[in-house]
Amino acid sequence: MLSTNWQTSTRQFDIKIERNVKVPIGGGLNLVADVFRPSGAGKFPALLMISPYDRAEQSMEMVPEFFPGRRGDRGSLEVGDFNFYVRRGYGFVIANLRGTYGSDGYFGNLVPDQQSICDICDVIGWLGAEPWCDGNIAMNGVSYFSVVQKRVAALRPPGLKTIFAMYGWSDGYRDAYYRGGILSHGFLTYWLQAYAPKYRFRNQLKDQWGEARYKESLELALSDPELMAVPMLANILRNPDAGANPLIAEILLNPLYNEYHKDRAVDFSRAGNLPAYFGADWGNFGLHLAGDVRAYANWAGPKKFTVGPPIYLDRPLYQYAYESLRWFDHWLKGMDTGLMTEPPVQVFIVGANEWKSAEEWPIPGTRFTPFYLHAGGLLSEHEFWPNEGTTTYEDSWFAHGGATFATPAMVENTEVCGPIAVKLFGSTTDTEVLWFTSLWHIAANGTEKLLTRGWLRGSQRALDPARSKPWQPYHSHERRDPLVPNEVYEFDIELRPYGILLKAGERLALRVRSADDEKPTMFLERIGVGSITRPSASHVTIHHNAAHPSHLLLPITRGNRIGTYISGGKQFSD
Repeated sequence: MLSTNWQTSTRQFDIKIERNVKVPIGGGLNLVADVFRPSGAGKFPALLMISPYDRAEQSMEMVPEFFPGRRGDRGSLEVGDFNFYVRRGYGFVIANLRGTYGSDGYFGNLVPDQQSICDICDVIGWLGAEPWCDGNIAMNGVSYFSVVQKRVAALRPPGLKTIFAMYGWSDGYRDAYYRGGILSHGFLTYWLQAYAPKYRFRNQLKDQWGEARYKESLELALSDPELMAVPMLANILRNPDAGANPLIAEILLNPLYNEYHKDRAVDFSRAGNLPAYFGADWGNFGLHLAGDVRAYANWAGPKKFTVGPPIYLDRPLYQYAYESLRWFDHWLKGMDTGLMTEPPVQVFIVGANEWKSAEEWPIPGTRFTPFYLHAGGLLSEHEFWPNEGTTTYEDSWFAHGGATFATPAMVENTEVCGPIAVKLFGSTTDTEVLWFTSLWHIAANGTEKLLTRGWLRGSQRALDPARSKPWQPYHSHERRDPLVPNEVYEFDIELRPYGILLKAGERLALRVRSADDEKPTMFLERIGVGSITRPSASHVTIHHNAAHPSHLLLPITRGNRIGTYISGGKQFSD
């Protein structure tokens, strides 16, 4: 890739391949890696990719297809094409975490333990000392490969110059395990039952806690009616040492944001000035998007942030190849690739099908506008009328109800791009409520499409005031405060961000439920569901009146200057 005044590394090298290379780490253990590097003399910068996935599959040279593919078996091919990088003067090293595919030690779970992250620092030290490496090292890859990058960067190992870490959660509790404090068991049980049988692991939580504490925690979990209502989870807790159960039970036994989860979250305060590239796509609201938004907001070093259309990347991965090359050329080779002169924020606007550039996130000039929940299912900027009252739905094991509030049709093209939040004043006949909120696009012909979701366990409604913003509430999730039946509480819910151009005639709708059992229409939607539900019947009430101003806070970045027309905005003749 080149411009009139810059270019990336040229394609000029042949490739030397070394497989099953043993890499020493602490404690006399070894990890195993495959090394792809330019052949011949000279020293080169190196890219490191490491995960629990089969490294041999990562380098299979296949024509990419959509994710998850026709058979759903290519999801882990996430490092990029070694041919692309090596031929342009980079070493390309694919390694396996401890306990996976020939590496010594024990696997540290879906959200890896700190020892697994420290191992990667040892790999970086080894890599920098290799005779073909010039000492400049970066990390690359998406999903699991991105998750570990962010945590390694926080340890600042010598030799690591930058990371290209798109599509990777940064807080396993909030992004993957317990969205809004609600257990998201669908993805984690699928992943661990599919992959963990190939790994070496043990019951590390029992080893850490001791038999007595572990047994006491199991008994407490076995008394949880939500967990017992899911047969698979009940079986795991009754047989915590069978199959992949130790890894799943480890997550079930830590339902609050405690030291277990804090140790596995990115400590942004330690990352220093390391350059980092973050991003995802709008459709990845159920797993990675929130983690990259958080990483960009909290990263102190030079940074970029890109959010693409709501389509997951093809597998084997090859998208963003030239973008990453421009990034690596700049930070590892000192080349002018023009990338750092471009605005740091690049987001794709659905509907316009165009990219929008900005200097900051949220986008400067955003007008965060409240759309109030009104009687009759209206969603409008208009203030409340007298005695508007409430909306009640029934939630039970047999049928999960809900409520939908929709805007009038737009009369002017309106761009919505940024963080989204919902404030609900609610009550329930139960001592707990699970809020599942979702934002929908309604086309002029009435067709509906899911855009994004938000979650909150009512008993974990306590906010962290120091970290919360009006457009992005942040919950501590450190305790559960049961609800008093029929008492009204205030709930602040974060929806994952989105970017869309609403054209004249189109509408937005907010749907509020206490379950996420809607049938997904695509893989990314499937990742965003699979949550626990309440086993008991209840009536859930949304209060929306002058005293209880429930509303959706939308980030308006263009249009809607007049406001929506409840009348529809159409002119009628006498």
